[in-house]
Amino acid sequence: MTSLIDAVMARSRTVMTFMMVAVFAGLLSYLAIPKEVDPDIPIPMVLVTISHPGISPEDAERLLIKPIEKRVQSIEGIKRLNAGAREGLAYLALEFDVDFDQNQALIDVREQVDIARPDLPEDTKEPLVSEMNTALFPILAVSLSGNVPERKLYENARKLQDKIEALPNVLEAKLTGHREELLEIIIDPTKLEAYNVTYQELVTAVTMNNKLIAAGTLDTGRGRFAVKVPGLVETASDVYDIPIKVSGDSVVTLSDLADVRRTFKDPEGYARFNGRPAIVIQIIKRLGANVIETSAAVREIVDEESRYWPEGIHVNYALDMSEHIVNMLGRLQASVLTAIFFVMIVVVAALGLRPGLMVGMAIPISFLMAFANLYALGFTLNMMVMFSMVLAVGMLVDGAIIVVEYADRKMSEGHPREQAYGLAAKRMFWPIVTSTLTTLAAFTPMLAWPGVTGKFMALMPITLIFVLSASLIVALFFLPVIGAHIGQPHKEKSDTLTSLAAGQSGKLADLSGWTGKYIKLIEHALQRPLMVLGLSVLLVVSIGGTYWVAGPGLQFMPDGDPVYIAVYVGARGNLSKKEALDLVVEVENSLLDIEGIRSLYTFTGTTSETIAGPRSPPPDDTIGQIQIEFYDWQERRDAQSIVRDIRQAVSTFPGLRIELKLEQMGPPVGKDVQLELSSDFGDLVLLEAARVRQFVDGMEGLIEIEDSRSLPGIEWKLTIDREQAGRFGADVAQVGTMVQLVTNGILLSEYRPDDAEDEVEIRVRYPYADRNINQLDFLKIQTNQGLVPISNFVTRTPQAQVNKLERLDGRRVITIRANTAEGVLTSDKVAELEEWLQQANIDPRVHYRFRGADEEGAAAAAFLGWAMLAALCIMAIILLTQFNNFYHVLLTLSAVVLSSVGVLLAVMITGQNFSILMTGTGLVALAGIVVNNNIVLIDTYQRLQRSGHEIYDAVLRTVAQRLRPVLLTTITTICGLLPMALQVNLNFFTRQISTGDPGSLMWVPLATAVIFGLAFSTLITLVLTPSLLILPQHLKIIWAEYAGKDGSKTVSSGPSKATQPAE
Repeated sequence: MTSLIDAVMARSRTVMTFMMVAVFAGLLSYLAIPKEVDPDIPIPMVLVTISHPGISPEDAERLLIKPIEKRVQSIEGIKRLNAGAREGLAYLALEFDVDFDQNQALIDVREQVDIARPDLPEDTKEPLVSEMNTALFPILAVSLSGNVPERKLYENARKLQDKIEALPNVLEAKLTGHREELLEIIIDPTKLEAYNVTYQELVTAVTMNNKLIAAGTLDTGRGRFAVKVPGLVETASDVYDIPIKVSGDSVVTLSDLADVRRTFKDPEGYARFNGRPAIVIQIIKRLGANVIETSAAVREIVDEESRYWPEGIHVNYALDMSEHIVNMLGRLQASVLTAIFFVMIVVVAALGLRPGLMVGMAIPISFLMAFANLYALGFTLNMMVMFSMVLAVGMLVDGAIIVVEYADRKMSEGHPREQAYGLAAKRMFWPIVTSTLTTLAAFTPMLAWPGVTGKFMALMPITLIFVLSASLIVALFFLPVIGAHIGQPHKEKSDTLTSLAAGQSGKLADLSGWTGKYIKLIEHALQRPLMVLGLSVLLVVSIGGTYWVAGPGLQFMPDGDPVYIAVYVGARGNLSKKEALDLVVEVENSLLDIEGIRSLYTFTGTTSETIAGPRSPPPDDTIGQIQIEFYDWQERRDAQSIVRDIRQAVSTFPGLRIELKLEQMGPPVGKDVQLELSSDFGDLVLLEAARVRQFVDGMEGLIEIEDSRSLPGIEWKLTIDREQAGRFGADVAQVGTMVQLVTNGILLSEYRPDDAEDEVEIRVRYPYADRNINQLDFLKIQTNQGLVPISNFVTRTPQAQVNKLERLDGRRVITIRANTAEGVLTSDKVAELEEWLQQANIDPRVHYRFRGADEEGAAAAAFLGWAMLAALCIMAIILLTQFNNFYHVLLTLSAVVLSSVGVLLAVMITGQNFSILMTGTGLVALAGIVVNNNIVLIDTYQRLQRSGHEIYDAVLRTVAQRLRPVLLTTITTICGLLPMALQVNLNFFTRQISTGDPGSLMWVPLATAVIFGLAFSTLITLVLTPSLLILPQHLKIIWAEYAGKDGSKTVSSGPSKATQPAE
């Protein structure tokens, strides 16, 4: 590679131009790249929703789920097939492998659903096939409230919804808390009987008088004229005049039988904002759209439209992800700058101002080049990218430090700066390339991480690969060119110059200070390499054994400090919508005055997804939700104290089951403990689920326990005696239609008034006073035999309600879920429950499996173990290519074991739980970082040996020469991670120092693992590696003495007369 370096140095203007272009492209990419909190994770799931109004869960399972289930099971790539049935609908959730082709999966599922469509009941609505993605959750909620008529509020909300949906970055704007319009015909039962009008006549009359008639055109030969027959209902008064029945000259119109009014449908749910009724618009962005730009565009539209609204309408914003992103990016940028600040202090103190600034140039250039790559490949700027860059700050300067330090030393020896930097690039080319490749080798296997967790973590290795690859280019090509123009030797202290000279070719005895003391320590260690090895092994075993006995427990992800909380209010019984609202409002009122809460967004009934996400649905008995948004962490007390106050406030409501769902850090996994029981026998799985639930209820340390069994409740069953009904000339369809008069009403037709955006339903129903349970016994059907009470052949009986059924891969399934109390480890509770299950004699026909955090943790641990092994194999190949020596490869990789012990030591000292995801990732990352010290040492040792130095002298000169760069690269890496580990940020723009940033809580275990592992490994390596380098020589002496040979004539374990440094 000498010729490549010479070519770069000879064409400095080309190199500088390329560098400026890369920096400019990176800057533009940083400004343009979409910004969000979490990466857009492609949830490998396709959802099939089948709606059939009024169908029971049992019938939905038999008539809707099974026909489609049979068809879609043949689709390739399905990992799991979940299905469920509720009153009025059924759904199938097809989970694929995470690397699935989403478009092809949608096509395959739609094809199979279309094939199954003829097997579904005729009244079933068209099945809806849709994808699922984290981008399909709201980024902003716009609340409209005020003391204005409901219709006026709804009209303005609908117009605003249309304006927002017209924005290119907005996928959908969902309305909640509103009621759709309805043209309601309140029919008088006594008049219907008096005029002898049947409901069939009523439906036929309205339907036939609300049609669009294409009458055509009339061509008379002398002209051509269009003929119109206006037949559509345009206003409510048009309905009044519809003739229902004619008898002679008498015409019975609808106005004779009923009152017609334009009103709203019965509420399906309510929405409230900060204690006031409201209509809320939830904004959902398109995949890849910039959250900040989208939110700003929505706010601009709202401000423009609200200028023309009545003064009584108030607009509020909640759950604005753009504010969270701006705050998070600001804090992360401060973290990056803080890390750079600490690194630069160390570099400037060790190398001097100008060399230190040259090393510092590698940081922004590498970052901007990485931004350009991320933007070009379609990635977004999010939490994972920014934290990965914080992690990279200390590592990316390693190559620059080695080049600048070597060139600085050469300039101190009298070489011109152009020659010095050329020599540095040539001499350190392969050590830097090897070090970078080994570091990348540790992260590359993580790209194959499967599942949603792997997709969530994938941006970390991708970002680090981009950043470290860019740092390699900067260190070997850009810095030598820059140094050739502005490089200047640092004014070293006399003892430093002496140390540098002695390490190169001078007398080692001239070394003084810490370097001299270190060399003396190494001289003693080289005389006793077996003792050093034995002590190292003893230390490793002692720490590992101590952790095994007394170490903290395991957890999937560290606990975080949430920004949002969802409060699920649960109650059982047949509650009306108004009763449910009243109960939820009581809970809401108890939260309004809690300090630290910024907004409360309350809703009941059917709504969109919550902050919990698709993998953590609300409990089945939830009647309402309260989504709480906190103030920014710097403007409030800590979130945990607020959560405790919330728990205390909601604990005073008897009969309500209230659960808090905190915003999850990392990939969504749902509740802490999730046990899934499945069987082909529905009654059997219900029986075993009841046993397990009873045991779980008695376990200490578990809270917010729930299961997916059907909730207790009452439903009314109308049993029709078909034979008896036939005698009266009645049938099931007539009975069902008459019952609809008491419930939701009979849908007659639809019309579109001029002032409405959508079609308005026309429904006929009984007056409110006649819509009750008892009225079902007094309904009468008009037959050819006259009016017949349905009680003659219909029996009304109450029965236990079945509100839902769930299936997994064609079998009935029940899931038991629970959270752990504060301070309780999930792994301990899972182990306790699993031990009981093994002794509980669960029926073998019932299968059980742990899901959620336990399943994801086991999968993550298995993958990280594989990734570590793969990384070690890749690194071994790279090192073998570099060193061409198996022993030196094993010696280099020994640092990985030492770093792992350092991580265990960190966990015990700090008291942190071992996070499978973050601490485990730190272990894998360490594998690529810690070997760099041994690479530098062994590369120098081999070079000295090739130049004629004997083993003992080569070892001593190696450690003397490389002590400073080894310590410098180690300290810079540690300093780069210290702000993350200590949660300290220096804001250089506002000149503020902040501590305890909750946004970095997730990364504290990773940073702590790398810091302790690297520090422990470096300290041991600086003594152990020299000892192991001389160990083969020492073993030869022992073997020679054991064999009775005079080994002293051929080998030496200490300095010989030829190699012993002068005193």
